[in-house]
Amino acid sequence: MAHRSTIHETLTAVFQVRRFPDTISAGESPSVGGITILGKDAADRCPPGHHTELAVLLWERALDPAKGTWSLPGGRLRDDEDLDTSAARQLAEKVDVRELTHLEQVWVFSDPDRVPGDRRIASAYLGLVPMTAEPVLPHDTKWHPVSALPAMSFDHGTVVRHARNRLAAKLSYTNIAFGLAPATFTMSTLREIYCAALGYDVDTTNLQRVLSRRKVITPTGATASPGRAGGRPAAVYRFTDSEIRVTDEFAALRPPS
Repeated sequence: MAHRSTIHETLTAVFQVRRFPDTISAGESPSVGGITILGKDAADRCPPGHHTELAVLLWERALDPAKGTWSLPGGRLRDDEDLDTSAARQLAEKVDVRELTHLEQVWVFSDPDRVPGDRRIASAYLGLVPMTAEPVLPHDTKWHPVSALPAMSFDHGTVVRHARNRLAAKLSYTNIAFGLAPATFTMSTLREIYCAALGYDVDTTNLQRVLSRRKVITPTGATASPGRAGGRPAAVYRFTDSEIRVTDEFAALRPPS
């Protein structure tokens, strides 16, 4: 094989829970740490009218190779920077996303033929933006639902799926949902976030019980104003920590028996 130069790049799958025209499809009911938090009861499903899904940030390539396809933000690692710095810089320069609530490296993609031309080794990152944020994006950059990705550049679709799987897994045994949530929230809002990130229906009562027992969430003492339907004001919570931590190292999503 002819000698080729090797380039090291970073790619970041930036996720946010957003509302889209299409509804989330309901799935089966896995459990966390042996406790079912996802219910099949129609009354406990994510409200279909909300059209809430997990979204990923992509930009459209204007030049070859792969012109017209959609890419994750990223680029070459500079000689004077480490990987974390490179990932943050690429997000700021390419798509003007400067503030993330969470950023972590999830995998390295090193197939010699993953892109044409010089060999590129990609360090892939997972980034999270809270659902209340609204970054100002360049004209060629958009949020796309993870469940309906457009034509993706090279192996970027694989990178998105890998990062989404890592996020779903970490929802089981860490407090990583703090990266998708606003500073304060009701349990119905948090349920909406979990439902979108997992792609399944979430039971609010069981979710609150599991997260409270693990001290992941803390009541603020405030209540939210009742909606148009009235009823009892909902309690407002916050995440106990704003940095990732393991809450149950043995917890894992799995189908119910």
